[in-house]
Formats: sequence, structure tokens, C-alpha cells
Amino acid sequence: MNLAIAVLLTLVGAILALPVAGVVDAAALTRLYGIAFDDPDLVILMRHRAVLLGLIGAFVICAAFRPALRVPAFVAASVAIGAFLWIALSAGGYNAALRTVVIADVVALGLTAAAIVLHAISRGASR
Repeated sequence: MNLAIAVLLTLVGAILALPVAGVVDAAALTRLYGIAFDDPDLVILMRHRAVLLGLIGAFVICAAFRPALRVPAFVAASVAIGAFLWIALSAGGYNAALRTVVIADVVALGLTAAAIVLHAISRGASR
């Protein structure tokens, strides 16, 4: 079960970290989100977002191999993913590239939920 949790968290971390390419290459942000980032201020904000998502993704991947970090990683991943999904779904009207991001985040949230369930089962079995 520990291996399954590690695999799930690694996948979640990888999904969260996908935007990190935008830190050094603003064109990667355009490819990922399907939006032309012509405003330098917006590029700064989106590159910063990429850094933060990269950090959360790295933390979640680290937690895959450090069971003591799993609960905080579950919280961080759930909040990061859930907040984006709530904002995107409540706003609506997003483009096809953002729809792909929404779908990836729905998958990541499902993987996170599965990891949480497995973690809870494994904790209950060890008592």
C-alpha cells in the first residue's frame, strides 16, 4: 500500500509541477494555457505562479517517499488543486488549453483522494 501511495503522490506532484517550465520560458506558459502573455506584469505573475506550483509539486513528490510529510502534502495538494478548480469552474468560459488544465487537475484531485484513502486505510490497519 505504501508503494501505491508513493506512486499516486508522485503523479500528483508531477501534474502540479508541469507549469514550472514557465519559470524560464514564458512561451511555455502560452503553450500551457493557450493565452498570449503580452503584458509584462502578467508574465511576472504567471512565472511566479509556476514557481509556487513547482514547489508544491516537489513537496508532494518528496512526501511520496517520506510518509511523515504525507498529511501536509495532502492538504497542500488539495488546496492548490481545489482552489484552481473552484475558480475555473465558477468563472467558466475558459479556452481549450485551460480545459485541459482543468481536466488534469480533476485527475490530480482524484489521485490525491485515492492516496488519502489508502493512507487512512494503512493507518487503520497498523493500529
